[in-house]
Parts: sequence; C-alpha cells; structure tokens
Amino acid sequence: MTSEQKTFLQSCREQYLGDLTGDIMPFWLRHGLDREHGGVYTCLDREGRLMDPTKSVWFQGRFGYICAAACNRIERRTEWLAASKSCIDFIERHCIDTDGHMFFTVAADGRPVQKRRYVFSECFAAAAMAEYALASGDMTYARRALELFHATRRMLATPGFLPPKTTVEGRSHSITMILINVALVIRQVIDDAALDEQIAASLHEIEHYLMHPEYRTVLETVAMDGSLIDTCAGRTINPGHCIETAWFILDAARAEQDPARRDHYTQIGLRILDWGWEWGWDDAYGGIINFRDCRNFPPQDYSQDMKFWWPQCEAIVAALYAYRVSGDEKYLEMHRRAHEWAYAHLQDRECGEWYGYLHRDGSVAQPAKGNIFKGPFHVPRMMIRSKLLCDEILGQ
Repeated sequence: MTSEQKTFLQSCREQYLGDLTGDIMPFWLRHGLDREHGGVYTCLDREGRLMDPTKSVWFQGRFGYICAAACNRIERRTEWLAASKSCIDFIERHCIDTDGHMFFTVAADGRPVQKRRYVFSECFAAAAMAEYALASGDMTYARRALELFHATRRMLATPGFLPPKTTVEGRSHSITMILINVALVIRQVIDDAALDEQIAASLHEIEHYLMHPEYRTVLETVAMDGSLIDTCAGRTINPGHCIETAWFILDAARAEQDPARRDHYTQIGLRILDWGWEWGWDDAYGGIINFRDCRNFPPQDYSQDMKFWWPQCEAIVAALYAYRVSGDEKYLEMHRRAHEWAYAHLQDRECGEWYGYLHRDGSVAQPAKGNIFKGPFHVPRMMIRSKLLCDEILGQ
C-alpha cells in the first residue's frame, strides 16, 4: 500500500467514525426515538420533523441492531444500549401478530396498520436481539433471536403461510441473501446447527440457481430450476442487492473454518461484486444505478435510473471487504469512487444525515431523511463496518 493510499484510508476511517458518532446517531436519537411509546419513527423531513407517525416494523429491528452494534464495535454508550432495548421492547409488545408473523407497519402506539407477505421484519428483529445480547450480556435475548430465526424458517417452509406474490413459482434473491447475514449475526452469541445449515443453503442457492454467468449477474427472481423467467420482472438486475450479497458472502467466507470452502466462497463473493459493479456503476454520472435488465431491454421500474442511498453504502462496504481479502488494488479504487461519489451527493451538510433519493445526475429528488423504507440502517451500518475494515487494512 502506498503512503497516499494509507492516508486516504485513514481519512475515510476518521470520516466514518466522526460522522457516525457526531451526525447519524445523534440525528436519529434526537428526532426519531419515541420516548413516549418506545421504538423509533423514521418518516422524518429534511430537518428531522415528523411527517407521519406510522412506524416501520422492520426499522424497529434495524435500529435496535444498529444501536447495539455501535455499542459492541465503536463505543459503549448507555443511550445507544437503551435505544436498542426500546426498539426490541416495542417489537415484543406490539409488532407480532397472533400467528407469530410480524406486522409491516404499526401506529405510534403499536396498533396494527399493515401486514405483508414478507419476513424481513422477523429477520431484522432477530438480528437486533442477538446483537443486543452481545452488548448487554443478557443471553435471554440470544435465545429469543434463535427462536425467531427458527420461526422465520418455518414460515418460509410452510406452504400457504406466506401468500405467493404471483402465480409463477420461483426463487427469490432478497430473502436468500439476508438469511446469510442474520445467521452470522446470531451465531456470534449462540450455537445452533440451523444457523450453519441456513448459511450453506443460501450460498448453494445463490451459486447454483441465482447466479447466471451468461448474463454476469445474480438475478432477483428465477424459476425453481434456476432458469431465466423471460419477462421484464424476471430479467431484473438489482445491482445494489448484488453488491450487498457479495459482502455477505465475503463475511461468511471469513467465518468459514475449512480453507477450501473459505477460498471458494471468497471467489464467489468477488465475482458477484465484479458483476454488480459492471451492471451498476454509472459511467456517465457516477454512483450505483437502481435497476438493469439482463438482456439490456429498457428496465420497467419507475425508479430504474435513480440513485438511492443504500446501494452507494453497500458499494463502499463491499469494495473494502474485497480489498481486505484479496489485496487487489482495483477494489481500493472501487471503494474510493463509491466513497467520494456518495459523500459528494448524499450527505446533507446543512441539516445532517444523508439524502435518500437522487436523480441519475446526483441532484436531490426529494430531501426527506426517512420514510417506511429509509431510516437509520444502511448509512450507520456502512460507517460501522467500513471503520472496522479500514482498521484491519491499516493494521495489516
């Protein structure tokens, strides 16, 4: 590593740490934390004013995870630990329906608003409980996390429990990849064969069904046999998901004890990152674009050429992971480009936090800091992970 590269990574490290502790966490604790009912609000305008008191259930788990992870990996702060527990308590009091399936949104006081067919709320709640167990030392939360993980797998495996999205049966990228991450988080605090089984099963499904070398991508949805569903929806590439999947796999590879499997998983993760970058990086304007079509037809999603906040965060993290494990300088350059573009376009230097939605050229599409889908997760997770990765690389 050259002295210039070392100086760059040192500056990145300081920026991630300073922005996490001085901007992102204070913004959400000040404006988002509900000190009356518990949990967190995410529908905030540019200045942090509450636009809608509806609460995203998956963000109760996401912020619960972030606050505990910041305690575990950055600094032990009582306000962060208390915020994590507030979100977890809110989930347990209000967010689980009688059938065990969580709601998608609830009112400020926890009354149900909407329920959807997905199990992402369960995934993030389990991750929050596991991370809180590590932060607090209370292993009852580790056991709750594992119980919720088992329940989530049962829901996915029970025919008819989760209504199908369409009549076309297929395999989904999103739930397959998130289960790798959730299992790794839980495995920090409690052992169970199902965690290793799920990681192996998800990796197998990604490699043998969802990866398509002929298109150099991981598809969002495929037929049960892994073949292309040749429709607009079936041809969809989500570069941000591909890039996020890449670092989940690289994270799983680092935890793998068998050298041959570790090397195999590493190569898969690097290949998926390369593909995701090829499809996602916008050579004209910079940044990771939202959607592409694997046969280069015009993508049909209305936001297809926008730049959302979270793919930029995933590119920053994934490139650092790739450089950490490979030493290939192309990944350090990839990280630099993603880092510089994100900070040039997404950071709100006047009001704090990051914008979420940009036009293709990087101009702000709308200035709100949160909604049901954007909140305190991808940005602080990127900063926590990237600070630690910079530490590791600089310490090599």
